[in-house]
Amino acid sequence: MVGNLLLRGMLAGMIAGILVFAFAHTFGEPQVDAAIAFEEASAQAAGEAAEPEIVSRATQAGLGLFTGVMAYSIAVGGLFSLAFAFVHGRLSSLSPRGTSAVIAIAAFVAIVLVPAVKYPATPPAVGNPDTIGVRTELFFLMIVVSLASLIAAVALSRRLAERFGLWNGAIVAGIAYLVFIGAVLYLLPPINEVPENFSAVVLWRFRTTSLGMHAILWATLGLVFGMLAERRLAAKGGLRPAFR
Repeated sequence: MVGNLLLRGMLAGMIAGILVFAFAHTFGEPQVDAAIAFEEASAQAAGEAAEPEIVSRATQAGLGLFTGVMAYSIAVGGLFSLAFAFVHGRLSSLSPRGTSAVIAIAAFVAIVLVPAVKYPATPPAVGNPDTIGVRTELFFLMIVVSLASLIAAVALSRRLAERFGLWNGAIVAGIAYLVFIGAVLYLLPPINEVPENFSAVVLWRFRTTSLGMHAILWATLGLVFGMLAERRLAAKGGLRPAFR
């Protein structure tokens, strides 16, 4: 059962990857080109030599982007299916489609939206190369903390539901998650390395496009995998947990 769900998760990830690539190529790459043009103009004004282009922009925006997006989307689809297999029938009494949708929404909030509030995506020419290691570590730390906090909130919600009811338990756990995440966002150091003369429009469009790519990925996984999983589980004659 788990193997079948894994294949369906990877298939859903493949479909999501195609949609994400189309969106990124259409709306994201023009912003990258604008950021690169700004970087080159700044370097030229400073009298710096142009860096050699190891991989052409055509390859980066075409085959390179497609390969990266598809590999990432298929891998995430596989992990998504494993999370579904563990949650469905144990932590959730919803239908397969409902469980899939809830997991997708929760993952988008914890893995994408919350970290982006503190450390939003930045295009080329934004950020000091000397701080890239620190910025990467802080970003992934934010993801880990957000995801762990969400899991803890779900566990708290289940415990509170036994005494105060499902809705009351979920509301209290949700508030606890927001308060804790708010404290983490406040305590972690900010990063603001955007050049003063960098286009605010390009920066805004790049960041919204980045969020749009993730939204497409998780929405497609939630909808497509939910449909595929429901058909598979219905064909097996029940909606029992996949792990035993």
